[in-house]
Amino acid sequence: MLQARKMKILLPLLFFLGEAHSRAASRPNFVLLMADDLGIGDPGCYGNKTLRTPNIDALAHAGVKLTQHLAASPLCTPSRAAFMTGRYPIRSGMASQSRVGVFIFSASSGGLPTSETTFAKLLKKQGYSTALIGKWHLGMHCDDQRDFCHHPLSHGFDYFHGLPLTNLRDCKAGAGSVFTSAIRVLVLVPLQLTAVSLVTLAALKCLGLLQVPRLVFLCLLLLAAAVLGILLSFLHYFRPLNCFLMTNHSVTQQPMSYDNLTQRLTADAARFIRRNAETPFLLVLSYLQVHTALFSSKDFAKKSKHHAYGDAVEEMDWSVGQIMSVLEELGLANNTLVYFTSDQGAHVEEVTATGEIHGGSNGIYKGGKGNNWEGGIRVPGLLRWPGVIPAGLEIAEPTSNMDIFPTVVKLAGSPLPDDRIIDGRDLMPLLRGTSQRSDHEFLFHYCNFYLNAVRWAPRNSTSVWKAFFFTPKFSPEGANGCFPTQVCLCYGHFVTRHHPPLLFDLSKDPRERNPVTPTSEPRFREIVATMEEAATRHTQTVRDVPDQFSLGNILWKPWLQMCCPSSSGLSCQCDREKQDRQVSR
Repeated sequence: MLQARKMKILLPLLFFLGEAHSRAASRPNFVLLMADDLGIGDPGCYGNKTLRTPNIDALAHAGVKLTQHLAASPLCTPSRAAFMTGRYPIRSGMASQSRVGVFIFSASSGGLPTSETTFAKLLKKQGYSTALIGKWHLGMHCDDQRDFCHHPLSHGFDYFHGLPLTNLRDCKAGAGSVFTSAIRVLVLVPLQLTAVSLVTLAALKCLGLLQVPRLVFLCLLLLAAAVLGILLSFLHYFRPLNCFLMTNHSVTQQPMSYDNLTQRLTADAARFIRRNAETPFLLVLSYLQVHTALFSSKDFAKKSKHHAYGDAVEEMDWSVGQIMSVLEELGLANNTLVYFTSDQGAHVEEVTATGEIHGGSNGIYKGGKGNNWEGGIRVPGLLRWPGVIPAGLEIAEPTSNMDIFPTVVKLAGSPLPDDRIIDGRDLMPLLRGTSQRSDHEFLFHYCNFYLNAVRWAPRNSTSVWKAFFFTPKFSPEGANGCFPTQVCLCYGHFVTRHHPPLLFDLSKDPRERNPVTPTSEPRFREIVATMEEAATRHTQTVRDVPDQFSLGNILWKPWLQMCCPSSSGLSCQCDREKQDRQVSR
């Protein structure tokens, strides 16, 4: 009798445990690989014949290749915000209304709001171990050094190791500066004016035409010295104050060293996978390559046909291969969805003072990083999940990096948030072949805060229409990018407005060379009217939210500055990653 009672208690418990184990076993792992500024024309699987990317290409051969995969923004910070949340960046205040469209100081107070829900937050609630290794670029602090309100650990990640800002040229000695234009306007011009004033006043005094008190000369000299001092201090301190690595909330290397950096981050990603091989995990490996400053280890330097840029691409491809090898070794490949992409198109304007091209290839597509021509937003999109996703399939339907949010969340067994608009769409029907059309009939392309263009894939047509409300003014005329500003701006005299909108049929003209006109397309006005109505409906869903790129949010705040615990003053120097570097050798 007692034995029977025990069995009655144990059987439901065993059944419950078995069900829980079954649910846990059925949930896939996720490895999301995001390159920085990699052009769609760079990987071999998208047509490149001279860069060696065998590991990235292998993802395409063993999985699905998206050929109309789009970044939600052509700039790092807003694009990554959209990727993490499945929402257009304007909905979270991560779309700038001014010239500065990304965070350029680590001690800024702007960032991804804590009110936003990332896929990492939702997966963590489902029992997933979560890690972000590499670049973040979505802010750190709000009010003080201890709040870490924008930090990855506040957005659902259990572990973070990487760069909280971005890999700026200023981070590498001799690689130049992103502040060249600002320095010219704010520093060099005042210095020149001061010098001219000194020389002019001195000449007038020598000629006896003007009596100039010595105090005036002294003040001008002090002004020139102050301006020069500010410039030198800025250039000297920018690197240690902004280019550092963190592990969770601690600074581990300041300034950041490029010595075997990709190997170190890759090894850490592999360790995370090994630690969590028995439990569901989410790994976001966010590469610092191939954003400038370009770097590569000795094993890859000067080995490619495309100088420093090619070396960096090929080293990143090696890293992809290392991650795939670990999954295979641990028997996890068949239960892991792997996704590879770039945050936006190649930065075609990146050319050194000696003329070496440091930006990649966008293939046949016009434009690049910072603008919504296809070259700026059409990015690699590769997904691999053996046994679930067909191998070698190409999908030409419009998809977005925002789609990863609902795809991952649903596969993990979590409901989507019902308190906000999710702009991404679940990719699995497309990937499994149960649907032939994208759920995105319309997609909206923002240039920072401003609605720039609309894409329409009509349900009853093979056309893909794209209407521009304004386009950037390329300089020099006929170029493929915005020189010398490096990134196209989105308002005022920097753009050309189009009334009616500039219309292209991407299915026939993917290079965006020949605008459709009322003469060439009888349905021109009907098509434009439909797209304008869709844009109006969309903008009515956008609510006012705090601007994360307000002047107060993007300026450097000394009280938010992170510094090595062992440092004093503004030296901010430490290296707690030496051991990892020695191991990686």
